[in-house]
Amino acid sequence: MTASSTRRTTAMRSRTAAVGAIAVAGALLLAGCGDQTGNDGGDSSSESANSAPLFSKLPKAIQDAGVIKVGTNAEYAPMESVENGKIVGVDPDIADALAKQLGVKFTFTSGSFDGLITAVNSGRYDIAMSSITDNKQRQEGLDDSGKKLGEGVDFVDYFVAGTAIYVKKGNPEGVNGIEDLCGKTAAVQRGTTYEEALKDQSKKCTDGGKKAIDIESFENDTEAQTRVKSGGAVAGINDYPVALDLSRKADNGNAFEVVGEQYDAGPFGIVLSKKNTELRDVLKEAVDAIIADGSYQKVLEKWGAESGAIDKSAINGGK
Repeated sequence: MTASSTRRTTAMRSRTAAVGAIAVAGALLLAGCGDQTGNDGGDSSSESANSAPLFSKLPKAIQDAGVIKVGTNAEYAPMESVENGKIVGVDPDIADALAKQLGVKFTFTSGSFDGLITAVNSGRYDIAMSSITDNKQRQEGLDDSGKKLGEGVDFVDYFVAGTAIYVKKGNPEGVNGIEDLCGKTAAVQRGTTYEEALKDQSKKCTDGGKKAIDIESFENDTEAQTRVKSGGAVAGINDYPVALDLSRKADNGNAFEVVGEQYDAGPFGIVLSKKNTELRDVLKEAVDAIIADGSYQKVLEKWGAESGAIDKSAINGGK
């Protein structure tokens, strides 16, 4: 999710998005990341391992396995979601393009968002791709106060997104920005950067003599959306491309609308263990390669996510 101290405040699950410092520290149990849906992203790669341009630069273990195991939380259309039992979206399609450069498959497994970083550091997944915002807190394994809690992770940045506010169609409460949520109820997915954004804004509310935001945090984003749709919360917070897609498609565009502009834009990154520098570096090369050959742009155009395009990848480019 979206940049803040969102994956999922970038855009972002961000999703802009955060796996919070608790997840970064590995305090959440791996059981919370139990498999929900499996999918072989990258099986569209037709190149043999020996002929793929960057295969020789992969770690030997990945070459031998022929697979990069990917953790995700497939609840963030258009970035990643489940359709007909298959994980689809921007991230799986980018992985397909990367597969052609690397000569190996990307196999996606969906689990809890707030357990993804823990699962990468434990070795359960080689990487995580789930609209996860690259920020210093996650890189260094820090809590909100800057205290070191555990292992950090590395990021290979491939997209940029900001945080957005969505409300019921017609905006009955007249919400125009996050500052309008003082004294009101807002729904959000637990462990995301936009949950932290709401906490930050709530403090600003009380510091200014207004009532705090009543923040309702849910295990998954679908529950947060349902809360807004029912009127139990006046607004939901999500990555901009996710909120925009929701406003276009939910109930044929009649359920929600996005208010204001996206803010706190920051990079989404592929998450890796800090010990996995060889894979990290070749993934950066692969991202730059698909940007150069145009396949990256085609993926974004397919999903209406062109606003998140970058010109060049970076390692740990988030702040």
